[in-house]
Amino acid sequence: MSQKVNYQKILDKFIKDLNFNVPKLLVHSCCAPCSSYVLEYLNKYFNITVLYYNPNIYPLEEYEYRKNEQKRLISEMKFENPVSFIDCDYDNNSFNKAVKGLEAEPEGGKRCEKCFELRLNKTAEVAKENGFDYFVTTLSISPLKNAETLNRIGKEAGEKYGVKYLLSDFKKNNGYKRSIELSREYSLYRQNFCGCVYSKQK
Repeated sequence: MSQKVNYQKILDKFIKDLNFNVPKLLVHSCCAPCSSYVLEYLNKYFNITVLYYNPNIYPLEEYEYRKNEQKRLISEMKFENPVSFIDCDYDNNSFNKAVKGLEAEPEGGKRCEKCFELRLNKTAEVAKENGFDYFVTTLSISPLKNAETLNRIGKEAGEKYGVKYLLSDFKKNNGYKRSIELSREYSLYRQNFCGCVYSKQK
């Protein structure tokens, strides 16, 4: 049995080795609550831009509500380094095309992996086009998301586009707990389903 990788320790060492350099980091965010702790934690070490690319979210009204909560959080949180925002057009058709044939898969299965691939490849593409040093996703903060799967997909996307993926597992060190505290502090909307129409049906 292979030993589990502690991605938080890898990230801690990476940050320590930055030696006061402040790289540009593109953070793919699934929602404001998940991004809250990630932004609080990483903004001390990076110039962050949040990318909101979530074509899985359904319906459009839900997408817009989550996006606006993300923008509100960025405007209200206090940061040591700048945090900016990139919006992407709503493109639910891309998600439907990516997961075609996997509609009946259980949550956390192959459909979710295809969804991660879609979002992380887009993030890597945007990171490359805009000269970011690194990119990462907030998704690993969820206890329901597999950090090993996300890091594998992120690393592959980074290799494809030529930009480095930041290995991470944000649920560690009470990251998820802190995200709940910050959600209460900023009165954030905490959705009761992941985002896609199939997760809503579960």
